[in-house]
Amino acid sequence: MNPKNITAAIFAVLVLCLSSVAQANDLSGQLSGDVMTVNVNEADAASIANTLVGIGISRAQAIVDYRDQYGRFYSAQELTSVKGVGQSTVEKNLSRISIE
Repeated sequence: MNPKNITAAIFAVLVLCLSSVAQANDLSGQLSGDVMTVNVNEADAASIANTLVGIGISRAQAIVDYRDQYGRFYSAQELTSVKGVGQSTVEKNLSRISIE
């Protein structure tokens, strides 16, 4: 067998093994119930957008702008006061929203 073929085969097996480990790590986080949370009273727009489902960067920036203008949020439900953030979006994200 050609040494190049052996090297390529070893590399392919290594890549497959590493990708399987990465997928297993992702799955274990989902199974253990680990959910990332974001403190909407302190986080920047990028952190909010990366954590909350259905919230993009422009809506996350609207949350930050609202907070800057009106002060801190005292409940997750208050996020519905931000234009474009509805009750269903808040409900989907209750386990991800922190207001500490």
